[in-house]
Amino acid sequence: MSEGTDDLAFEPQEEELLSRVAWYYYHDGLTQSEIGERLNLSRIKISRMLERGRRMGLIHVHINSSYGGCFALEARLQELYGLDEARVIPAQDGEIIIERLAEAASQYFMGRLQEAEMLAVGWGATVMGALQRLARTLSYRNISLVSLTGGVSAYIEGVASGRTSQNVHLIPAPLVVSHESVADAIKAERHVIDVMTMAKTANYALIGIGAVADEATLIGSGYATRQQFETFRRQGAVGDIVGVFYDQTGTVLDLPFHRTLVGLDLDSLRQIPHVVAAAGGAKKVDAIRAGAKGRHFNVLITDEATAQAIIEGEPS
Repeated sequence: MSEGTDDLAFEPQEEELLSRVAWYYYHDGLTQSEIGERLNLSRIKISRMLERGRRMGLIHVHINSSYGGCFALEARLQELYGLDEARVIPAQDGEIIIERLAEAASQYFMGRLQEAEMLAVGWGATVMGALQRLARTLSYRNISLVSLTGGVSAYIEGVASGRTSQNVHLIPAPLVVSHESVADAIKAERHVIDVMTMAKTANYALIGIGAVADEATLIGSGYATRQQFETFRRQGAVGDIVGVFYDQTGTVLDLPFHRTLVGLDLDSLRQIPHVVAAAGGAKKVDAIRAGAKGRHFNVLITDEATAQAIIEGEPS
């Protein structure tokens, strides 16, 4: 943070961090040392940030910031669904939600990934956007990438350009194949088994959440048809994670489509300690809520309007 003549000016990302520190300190009652451990900052840095917040007028009796409402939503989401963590980004007109969520996801991982750790990645536009923003961090910290499914090679290879092949581990197959027997044969290959086994040992996973809608990335990418989605919808599907569809309670459906997927199932995904879902938008509210109920992820990154809608849809 800058000091001096522009002491009262700060960037939006600076306000977010300062507001988060203030919320933890004044609302949650954490000590400065506990906050420092959580955010990987020194206790002295936390103390200076709190003092600067008071000087700037951001901190009064309450947290005088647009981010405060987001923190309350985060706490409510964690309480409702037993999440380890929730990140809610403030509402903002005129910006594409996928871009904002990708930025939020990249910022989350910049603060979490340690030297030589492994990040498993799913499929979708938000995941791709986050990886693009993370490219330099992944390189500097020697982070290994491993795919959770087939079909991700196109954008992972773009992000990983210039890195050694030892840092990137891909399932060399599409996300969906033509027949169950083809999927079984691919998943029986030694290299595919090795990559899928490796994915289960990752420290973190980044996944998107799909809605059962005509605009779904699965349809746009040619992996499924509108007719298939209509069938899934009639069978109770409200969303999917890595191509696996589930109902409003988060229960995975028994669909022939699943047997043509190449990748980890949702039970295997749970073996990863930190499964981070980044998703938002009105059409994904039901899918995100059901995914949380099914405990298919334990960290959620979403936007303010989506978080409000998820919570309001729960019985009071």
